[in-house]
Amino acid sequence: MTQAHISPTLGRLRDPSFWADWTAAVALVLLIIVFSIASPVFLTVGNVQALLLAAAILVVLTIGQTYVILTGGIDLSVASILTLGSVVLGQAYSRGWGIGVACLLAIAAGALLGLINGFVIAKGKITDFIVTLGSLSAAAGAALVLSDGKPVQIASPFLLRFATGGLGVISYFVILAAIIAIIAHIVLFHNRFGTHLLATGGDTEAARATGINTDRMKIMAYMISGCLAGIASIMLTARVGAAEPASNTSFLLNSVAAVVLGGVSLFGGRGTVAGPVIGALLLTALVNGLTLLSVSQFYQPLAVGIVVVLAALLMRYQQ
Repeated sequence: MTQAHISPTLGRLRDPSFWADWTAAVALVLLIIVFSIASPVFLTVGNVQALLLAAAILVVLTIGQTYVILTGGIDLSVASILTLGSVVLGQAYSRGWGIGVACLLAIAAGALLGLINGFVIAKGKITDFIVTLGSLSAAAGAALVLSDGKPVQIASPFLLRFATGGLGVISYFVILAAIIAIIAHIVLFHNRFGTHLLATGGDTEAARATGINTDRMKIMAYMISGCLAGIASIMLTARVGAAEPASNTSFLLNSVAAVVLGGVSLFGGRGTVAGPVIGALLLTALVNGLTLLSVSQFYQPLAVGIVVVLAALLMRYQQ
C-alpha cells in the first residue's frame, strides 16, 4: 500500500467521528476477544446459540425504538407494552381462543398502544417523554388487572417449537429478528416512507414545509414500535413458557442503550438499523460474558451503564 493510500486511512482513524459511528462494532469485537480469552466456553456453539437467542428479543424491541428515536422522540413504554402483550396472549389462550389468534391479539394490543402514544404526541402536542411515561405505567397496570397479578402457563406446542427449534444451528428467534432487521432497513433507506421519517426527525418544520405529513410520520413510528413490542412479547412468552405480568424494565433501558451504542442521534434524523442491532448484541454479549466469569449480577448493570455513557461521549463527535 502506498503512502498516498495510507495517509487518508490514518487520518480517518484519527477522526473521532469515525469511532462514534463504529463504537458498537469495535466494542463488540473487543468483547469477543477478551471474553474468549477469559472463558473457553464463550465461543462454544452452545453459548453462541444461547447468546443470540437472548439477544433476539432485544433486537426486535431496539428496532422499534430506533424508528421512534429517528423522529426525535423516545418510547419509554416498550417494556410495559411487551408485558401487556404477553398477558393478552396468555389470557386469550387460556380462554381457548387458539395460539394463532392469541398471538395476533398480542401484536394488535402493542400496535394499538403505539398508535395511541403517537396520536397523543403528534396531535395533542404533548412531549413524548410524558406521554410514554404515562403509557409505561398504564400498560403495566393493565397487565396486572387483566392477569390479576398471576402468571399464566402456556402449554403450546407451536410456541415451544418456536422457542427451541430452528434451521440447523440458527434458531427461529434469530431468523425472525434478522428478517425484521432487513425489512426495517429496506423501509428506512429504500422507501419514501423512510425518507420522510428521517426528514421529520432531522428538521420537522423543514419537512412540513416540503409537504411531508410529519404528524403521520410520528404516529407511524410509535405504532411500529408498539407492533414490534407485541411481536417481542410473543417471543418472550415462548421463551419462558408463561405469560408473566411482572414488568421487564431492563428491556426498556437496554433498548435505549442499544440505540445509543448503535450511533443513532438522539436528536433524530440520523442513524442506521445495523448499528442498534450490533448494540443489542454487544449488551447481550457483555452480560453473557460477565455471567460466564461469575461476576455478580449486582455489577452487571454498572458495567452496562459505563459502556453506554462512554458511547454517549463518543456521540458528541458525530458529524
